[in-house]
Amino acid sequence: VQLVESGGGLVQAGGSLRLSCAASGFSFDESAVGWFRQAPGKEREGILCISSRARITYYVDSVKGRFTMSSDNDKNTAYLQMNSLKPEDTAVYYCASRPYFCPGLGPSLPSRFGSWGQGTQVTVSS
Repeated sequence: VQLVESGGGLVQAGGSLRLSCAASGFSFDESAVGWFRQAPGKEREGILCISSRARITYYVDSVKGRFTMSSDNDKNTAYLQMNSLKPEDTAVYYCASRPYFCPGLGPSLPSRFGSWGQGTQVTVSS
């Protein structure tokens, strides 16, 4: 199982980025994929998750209306579209996978995902 994120970079506040998560070794038809982020000195937090049935779960209220998630099962790739970016969105962004469904929000949320990418840096300047 391998997950590879791409699409991070430096963007001004108010700008947009689209992150990609290319997966191999498993099928999106049987997996849920989540996006997480970790800012310096902070714990890793869940952002969004899409289940094997394309149901989306938001874990952070602050991204509602700005971030959306989609997946292309034929390409085994998940996307995180980030609009209206703010400096507080600056973090390393990770994608992760687990079987079938997105778990509920809780303190052990990252541990519910078994496979992780290496992360991609997103920096939003003010």
